[in-house]
Amino acid sequence: MNTRTRLIVIPALAAAGVMTIAACGSSSSESSTSSSPSTTTANASAPFGPGCSAVPTSGPGSVAEMAKVPVGTAAASNPLLTTLAAQVKAAGLGETLNSAKDITVFAPTNAAFEKVPAATLQSLTKDPTGALANVLKYHVVAGTLTPANLAGTHMTLEGQNITVTGSGESFTVNGTAQVVCGNVKTANATVYVIDGVLVPPAK
Repeated sequence: MNTRTRLIVIPALAAAGVMTIAACGSSSSESSTSSSPSTTTANASAPFGPGCSAVPTSGPGSVAEMAKVPVGTAAASNPLLTTLAAQVKAAGLGETLNSAKDITVFAPTNAAFEKVPAATLQSLTKDPTGALANVLKYHVVAGTLTPANLAGTHMTLEGQNITVTGSGESFTVNGTAQVVCGNVKTANATVYVIDGVLVPPAK
C-alpha cells in the first residue's frame, strides 16, 4: 500500500487516528511484515472453521458462488456478512473493494457488529466515508494471505498493523477476534470471517 490520505478521529473508538484506503494490488510480501509463518494443517484451498456451517452449500452466498464474484458483491450475498456489506455500501467502499486485486479481508460477522456498543456504531455511521471507512479499511490487507502465512503482523489499508496468532485451523486477530470461517475465496480476495470488529489503535 503506497498512498493514503488522512481522515478524522473518532473519540468513541478510543480516539483512533486512521487513514483512508489507497490503491490496492501489491503482493503480500510488499504489504505485510510477517513473523514466521504458522504451521498449518488446513487445506490450502479449502475453507475451514465452525462458522462455515452457516454458509449456504449452494446458490448465492455459497463458497462456490462467492468464488465467482469480487469480495464486495460476495459479502452482500453471504448471510453471515449482511451487516458488513451494508456498512461497506454506506462507506462508499463497494467499488473500491471490488476493483482491488489480490487482497485479504477480515470480515466481521453480523453478530460481531451486534457486540459493538450502540453509541459507538452510531458515531461511525454518522461519518460513513470518514470514520466508518477507516474502521472498515483496518480489516483489509493488500496481498493474499493463505493459512500458511496468515500468522504474523500485516499492514492494513488503514495504515496500521494487525497481528494474527495461531496455526492450523485456529487463528486470532489482535488477540480478540477469532477466525470462524477462514480461507474463503472470492474473485479478487481471500476472506477470513471473524467474530469481532477490529478497532484501529490510537496513534
